[in-house]
Amino acid sequence: MSSTNGITDLLNAGLKAENLRQKTIANNIANLETPEYRRIDVKFEELLERSLGSSGSVDLSEIEPVIYRPQKTPVKSNGNDVNLESEVGQMVKNTLRHTAYIRLLSKKYKQIELAIDVE
Repeated sequence: MSSTNGITDLLNAGLKAENLRQKTIANNIANLETPEYRRIDVKFEELLERSLGSSGSVDLSEIEPVIYRPQKTPVKSNGNDVNLESEVGQMVKNTLRHTAYIRLLSKKYKQIELAIDVE
């Protein structure tokens, strides 16, 4: 795999994870007052870090974000564990990561265009 493909694959994998995370955050907020609802989250960064830290080549198509229920958050009297402030904070962090991935991907494509246009 070339380094350009590797970088764009990493950025695309990150975008895919952030899109899924945005949906899970929206779902958590939509269920803010639903009795017995437990929040969901996305596990991606840990999986990516483990794959990149292992010896051998990394196939990013095999690294898929995973939805899970943390089960470590405080539960309210109605059995719900969604905290609006926490979800909004997660949404802000997610938006910043998403924006960073988009900007980096855009710069990579501009570099490719410049390389192609060289006469």
